[in-house]
Amino acid sequence: MKILVTGGDGQLGSALKKLAGDYKNHTFTFIDVRDLDITDSSGMAAFLAAHKPGILINCAAYTAVDKAESETDKAMAVNATAPGEIARICSETGILLIHISTDYVFDGRSYKPYKETDPVNPLSVYSKSKLEGEIRILQENVKGIIIRTSWLYSEYGQNFVKTILKKGKELGKLKVVYDQVGGPTYASDLAKAILDILPEIANTRSMEVYHYANEGVISWYDFAHAIIEISGIDCILEPIETKEYPTPAARPSYSVFNKTKFKERFGITIPYWRTSLKECIGNMMGSHQY
Repeated sequence: MKILVTGGDGQLGSALKKLAGDYKNHTFTFIDVRDLDITDSSGMAAFLAAHKPGILINCAAYTAVDKAESETDKAMAVNATAPGEIARICSETGILLIHISTDYVFDGRSYKPYKETDPVNPLSVYSKSKLEGEIRILQENVKGIIIRTSWLYSEYGQNFVKTILKKGKELGKLKVVYDQVGGPTYASDLAKAILDILPEIANTRSMEVYHYANEGVISWYDFAHAIIEISGIDCILEPIETKEYPTPAARPSYSVFNKTKFKERFGITIPYWRTSLKECIGNMMGSHQY
């Protein structure tokens, strides 16, 4: 099957690109904004008509959470309007859609892992734009899945792991919040899961929402502590409350996923977060990325 991946230079897109060669039954095309802006609806329609993919994996997104507070129109265009238009085009042309969303659609006031059916209540411009994207996709008669993921990190781009490694080495002391709890997601694990379930997606008859993150529950402080420990860099960590580190955009204090639906539907075993973190840091150390 022909697979088109938008956001091909992002964390998940790059992870998919690295693994794509192992999936010989599919032909992959990766594009990023320099190739085609997903907010260009007519351009997207023409591109899809020319390439005729069987599945479109939309990894493109506006992810600058704090910056979105002052760039509302841009965030909405990329995260809401464009996915809706992509879903419409896919529906009209019979293309299956895999769209990536976020844990930020929840307000974090729960006390148990979020199921796909739990009420949403986004707290920021970014999270509202991502939820609106989901809504617009679900309004179209398009087949496929929406995958909500959380705390994405990888060897590519900018992310929490890279920030801790860089600033930890430079400063030797960091303050990290301990009262925001969730689950990290190694982009390579999510990419492999997506590629493994492509045959199943090809047979889907509707559009459904699923949750995916690595197994386990930790705070950002716990995550930073593990990064420092595994990498072996010399850095002191101080746990702080969210109120001591104010940001323009509000974050959910609890964004743990219930992943039962994904695991049971697709028969996927999800790796434990620390195992995956060791793999990622090992890859970065091997390629001298920090």
